[in-house]
Amino acid sequence: MNSQERGLTNYLNGIAAEDCVERVYRDAGAKVVKRRWRGKSGEVDLIFQLGALLIFVEVKKARDFAAAAMRLSDGQMQRIARAAEEFRATMPLGMQTDIRIDVALVNDASESEIIENVSL
Repeated sequence: MNSQERGLTNYLNGIAAEDCVERVYRDAGAKVVKRRWRGKSGEVDLIFQLGALLIFVEVKKARDFAAAAMRLSDGQMQRIARAAEEFRATMPLGMQTDIRIDVALVNDASESEIIENVSL
């Protein structure tokens, strides 16, 4: 497999992982606000609304949950937090909007593990 094919495969695996995670949040009553939202600070994979709460989700896919978690860096989480603040500022309540940042780990069996309210 050449690098272009690997890139396409990784992209499609990422989309499939996001779809799995989206179903989990929808089943919990959340609605999708944005997918792959990009601000000046970075990209957020999924943004959901659950009541008045906005949930920003970073999705990581690997063969198992431990390997997926290893793909998450502190710098990346800081960029996601800044992007979440940037998005939050666009909401009608601005910085008073309640938010939460979650990490969703997806394995090769398309199972997901959600880590809610990740702190930096």
